[in-house]
Amino acid sequence: MSVADIAGEPTWQELVRSAVALRDDLLGRHWMLGCAESCTGGLVAAAITSVAGSSEWFERGFVTYSNRAKTELLGVPEALLATHGAVSREVALAMAQGVIARAPVQAALAVTGIAGPGGGSLDKPIGLVWFGWAWREGQGVHSETQSVVWPGDRQAVRMASAHHALAVLQLRLKNPTGSP
Repeated sequence: MSVADIAGEPTWQELVRSAVALRDDLLGRHWMLGCAESCTGGLVAAAITSVAGSSEWFERGFVTYSNRAKTELLGVPEALLATHGAVSREVALAMAQGVIARAPVQAALAVTGIAGPGGGSLDKPIGLVWFGWAWREGQGVHSETQSVVWPGDRQAVRMASAHHALAVLQLRLKNPTGSP
């Protein structure tokens, strides 16, 4: 299930249900998950760790709200941030790959966006969120990105983004060759 399947803003319970659904897939593979969050500010990690036993499948989360944190903690190149901005396909991908490179995990997700109410532009409107997912596949790492422009206020954008990040990763683990 993706956020598009839910009418209105996802509730906290729906967010936790997405975490539980992802848990089953990760445990079945004996995989650990890591996440990098910017605009969601730890909502994904909070939903995951609200589930008892999450330490069996969740290794760590990075809240990298500033560009400096993205660079220092995830290895996102400063030049990439300067060229594309923090809210971009390139940075979301670098964030997800940074988690895979810096944590003992087999799957990672990343979220970076403009939750509002300010900070938007014509090219990057309020509600624009970029997602990155990465997971180990054989000897390599498979990565994907996607952007969504969410309607609603800051809280709606953050909740929809956290839910979507979890739901799409679960879909990818079930069908790794499909598109988000």
